[in-house]
Amino acid sequence: MNGLSRVVAAARARPWHVALGGLVLGLLAGSHAPPAVLVAIVGLPILAERAAVRLLLIGVVPLGAIVGQARLAAVDASRVTHDLGHAVATRVVLLETPRARAFGAREATVGLRGERVLLRAGRGVRWPTDRIGAVLAVRGGLEPLPPTQRWLRARAVHARLRADSIADTGLRRGGLAGVVDGARERAGRALQVAVPEREGALLRGMALGDDAALADDVRQDFRVSGLSHLVAASGQNVMLLAALALAVASVAGLGIRTRLALVLLLIAVYVPLAGAGASVQRAGVMGAAGVVAVLAGRPAARWYALLLAAAVTFTLNPRAIEDVGWQLSFAAVVAILLLAPRLVERLSRRGLPGAGAEAVALTAAATLGTAPLIALHFDQTSLVSLPANVAAAPAVAPVMWLGMVAAAAGQVWIVLAEPFTALAAVPAAYLTWLAHVAANVPGAQARAPVVVVVAVCAIVALAIAVRRSRRLVLTGGAVAVAVGAVLARPGAGGLAAPAGLRITFLDVGQGDATLVQERGTAMLVDTGPPDGPILGRLRHAGVRRLDLLVITHAQADHDGAAAQILGAMPVRLVLDGRDGVRDQSGSRMAHVAADRRVRLAAPAAGEVLRLGAIVVRVLWPPPDPVGARVGADPNARAIVAEVEVDGVRTLLTADAESDVLDQLDLGAVDILKVSHHGSADAGLPGLLERLRPRLAAIEVGRRNSYGHPAPSTVRALVGAGAALVRTDRDGSVRVEPAGRALRVYAHA
Repeated sequence: MNGLSRVVAAARARPWHVALGGLVLGLLAGSHAPPAVLVAIVGLPILAERAAVRLLLIGVVPLGAIVGQARLAAVDASRVTHDLGHAVATRVVLLETPRARAFGAREATVGLRGERVLLRAGRGVRWPTDRIGAVLAVRGGLEPLPPTQRWLRARAVHARLRADSIADTGLRRGGLAGVVDGARERAGRALQVAVPEREGALLRGMALGDDAALADDVRQDFRVSGLSHLVAASGQNVMLLAALALAVASVAGLGIRTRLALVLLLIAVYVPLAGAGASVQRAGVMGAAGVVAVLAGRPAARWYALLLAAAVTFTLNPRAIEDVGWQLSFAAVVAILLLAPRLVERLSRRGLPGAGAEAVALTAAATLGTAPLIALHFDQTSLVSLPANVAAAPAVAPVMWLGMVAAAAGQVWIVLAEPFTALAAVPAAYLTWLAHVAANVPGAQARAPVVVVVAVCAIVALAIAVRRSRRLVLTGGAVAVAVGAVLARPGAGGLAAPAGLRITFLDVGQGDATLVQERGTAMLVDTGPPDGPILGRLRHAGVRRLDLLVITHAQADHDGAAAQILGAMPVRLVLDGRDGVRDQSGSRMAHVAADRRVRLAAPAAGEVLRLGAIVVRVLWPPPDPVGARVGADPNARAIVAEVEVDGVRTLLTADAESDVLDQLDLGAVDILKVSHHGSADAGLPGLLERLRPRLAAIEVGRRNSYGHPAPSTVRALVGAGAALVRTDRDGSVRVEPAGRALRVYAHA
């Protein structure tokens, strides 16, 4: 019997599994891919032998589609949409700990009129309290979610409330939610008592899934090392809680059904205690499925539990499939069910002790299952994730168990938590150290095509799963790994260093990044936003090191990826235009620069830097008396520089517009980097009469929410006779002199 026949036979032997799978398919397809419903109605009955089962399979998919459509309409329904674009003065309930965002802003999900809204407070707006459950009085404006935050729809967030002022009313929500808020607050305090600040923040993140107190550099280390799942509410939290409860119940002599009921009750308590957000709810459902899967003696029961968890999740919210966190959790559980038992068996046969074999197997299976999704969504593949997670495994359970016991003890008396947090601080410090070491391994992260990552993971998984032809599979896996390594290494598949001048306006989304190369010399002006594609763009351009990194000013769409670049390649010097502003991106950049011993130099108007044949003249900003810049617009203090190579002059204006540029002694230039992503500037036509650029480049993101570039700016540039290129339309654009002409190559 061939493989397909075995699959059909197994499906026919388990009609309830097929029916539940059909329901899940209907819930998803009805709202995301309606034609698939018809295909399933025709195809699923083939998997049934009896007429009654065929009728069940024919009906379950349309039922799922109807339920899915109804639930999708309910999830997307909003009572605040009629107020979009209007000013509001209202009260909201804080549902999560506020988090720092770009430009000094803070954001948190709040409850407004019975639904979830994203509250955003800019740098100048004071946030009065971080206490979950607090009732806040907010004045501001309701607006649609910007394109970059549309993913929040999967978490039932429908709008953004941009606050002009926030006041704490002193009230707290009541009822059961208020009781949970109090318990969570006591748990948070207990986890941070009698331990250093960093270890306390990590304990809170691991036990409660709240990583808001983590320092920026610690959070970055956990992300790069592939350990960030430890400080987020995940199925692992729930599984470790279940393991502790099962061990205690076993010692107490409780039966298997009583143990299961006890564990499910604890999960039901833990989910609201950990904030009851979408990610925690997902972790609870998936964790409960994992518990049932572990306690079930038959593999078929484990798959049934997993399908049931998916059905419950999609019935509650069909958009959960769009949530990256849910995708990662589901992929990890599926990979563990498929691969972990076989891998444990093989590792045990090779002499690895049982606990060690299980830890390695679970980590390896979850890594293989999630790596393709991480590459797809984040454009990165961590090369240290597997060893880092294996090394972390012995410390994870002690931290979680001690943290959970401390959180429980803190409900009675916070002093009772001290012995447990003191003990937990030791493995927590080890995890912090491990994340830092792993994140700073050269090449800790690589960028490889998603298809390569999928191929490598699939072949390695086959090597684990199949008993025969392992040599062939392993050989294919080795070839795939080699191909992936070649494609992922810096500069592979990209351009060689130029024979002369090359200026590239890099497509990094809504942000600035301009690369200037001359033979083997390279300078980069701005980096684009955090977690943008800048490293991939530099590698494609053949850049392995930077002689100069210029950060024009302290805004995340210009300095957001500076720390990432400093951590990934050698940089000789950073011209730091943050102008005394302290924000998240700049602090992270300064920390990594200090670790890498890269010098940060402040700009000085009038200074000239020479990098081989590249001459950089700093034109702005002028020195100001101490304190004069406080509260100033960073755009007006941004570095403006002229770059000249072999007579080709390029003016790089950052976000400084004509009110700044009119103060400078500017002459004709060949290339102009247009200010502020092409925003409206009434003084631009007069400025262009002085500059007379042959080529103008606008660095701007596709479908941005700011309306950039402004039609008036485009008309002014075209009217001045400049050839116009735009990264939103043309992709990355490189410019190379050819005699007296300029050759333009558009990536798109």
